[in-house]
Amino acid sequence: MGAIGAIRGTRDILPEEVGYWQLVETTAAQILHRAAYQEIRPPLLEPTTLFERGIGEATDVVGKEMYTFRDRGDRSITLRPEGTAGVVRAYIEQGLAAQGGLQRLWYVGPMFRYERPQAGRQRQFHQLGVEVLGTADPRADAEVIAIATDILKTLGLQNLSLQLNSVGSPEDRQSYRDALVNYLTPYRGELDADSQDRLQRNPLRILDSKDPRTQEIAQSAPSILDYLGDYSRQHFDRVQQLLSNLGIEYQLNPRLVRGLDYYTHTAFEMQSTDLGAQATVCGGGRYDRLVKELGGPETPAVGWAIGLERLILLLQQRGARLRLPGISMWFLAGRRRKTRLSN
Repeated sequence: MGAIGAIRGTRDILPEEVGYWQLVETTAAQILHRAAYQEIRPPLLEPTTLFERGIGEATDVVGKEMYTFRDRGDRSITLRPEGTAGVVRAYIEQGLAAQGGLQRLWYVGPMFRYERPQAGRQRQFHQLGVEVLGTADPRADAEVIAIATDILKTLGLQNLSLQLNSVGSPEDRQSYRDALVNYLTPYRGELDADSQDRLQRNPLRILDSKDPRTQEIAQSAPSILDYLGDYSRQHFDRVQQLLSNLGIEYQLNPRLVRGLDYYTHTAFEMQSTDLGAQATVCGGGRYDRLVKELGGPETPAVGWAIGLERLILLLQQRGARLRLPGISMWFLAGRRRKTRLSN
């Protein structure tokens, strides 16, 4: 019998690479602790309905990518494909919502999606994320972007760009959706197969297509920024002003819509030109209706997630120096103890 190999889309993190993971996790934990964020650790297994209701049944994640199975109690269970829905479920179920006020939470751990494995993208992958629940203030949007910037720059990353957009309220999005479908319908036969499928089901995702002809068509599509209502426009203007006040440069990108249905208002990605086609290192935005949709009180919220595999690829490419004072001191102390024992 031959040797048993790892499941396709999973990989071993070997000792020579673990230092990069420790560097990222330690750096992030220190910055988040100083910013008064508290760590939360939701389970990897969740009810399938959590993601169907939270992420949206029309999304690629729910429709094509989730690892879902029935357990021995005939319940539909899913390995979590992202972190926000599980944090919100815990926020409601464990009484955090009942405490009121502002909750600043962060998490780190594995996620699971059935995708084609490639550099920086695995079927078991890892994310670091933050969620700020309990405020609609644009300052929270600017805060989470500033923290992501701080983490990535502290790790020494360069060639980063912040892509910024607003997807507005659900009402704004419906108006824009109608305009986008009207624009794209005459081009239906020229769109790639996935985009043809999305035209009625989830047309905003067509703007994310990597197909060259679809991208060319999307270049002249209506801009969602032209369909924002007064509140959405004021909120977005304030976010931009706050980022400018913090000295954080950004580029407006009206075609940035993110892939999950729960986003409202601010949407953003932090991208690196060092990763080629897989440019996004951090992505997130505001999700003011998700808590209520999952059975909790009306609770505005905003957050992001960093893909650790892509981040660590960047660190390795630039030859990041691994300096972990706490871990190094522990390691050296252990070496000294071993030396004394051997003597």
